Amino acid sequence: MSDHLTTMARTVRILAISALGLLIIGTTFYHFVEHLAWIDAYYMSVITLATVGYGDFAPKTDIGKIFTTLYILAGVGVIASFVTAAAQRRVERRIQRVDKRKDNT
Repeated sequence: MSDHLTTMARTVRILAISALGLLIIGTTFYHFVEHLAWIDAYYMSVITLATVGYGDFAPKTDIGKIFTTLYILAGVGVIASFVTAAAQRRVERRIQRVDKRKDNT
């Protein structure tokens, strides 16, 4: 595997861990601060990070509203970066496989 692909794999891993970390932070925050059940706190975190926002849950406290605005800004950046890096890595691996096949023929 080339150094570039190794770096890309590391980047994808770091971003995936960051996204999971954000999900855990959000779920824990909504559970303890907004007093949502664990499943509802998790659901709130996912719909917030995915920018879906069905409207069935919304923060009720001022600190919850402030946290959510910062959570959205941080989360959208991390999720978008993760999706972009994962897609780029997949494309580059495919290109590398095609190049190997050309070299073998």
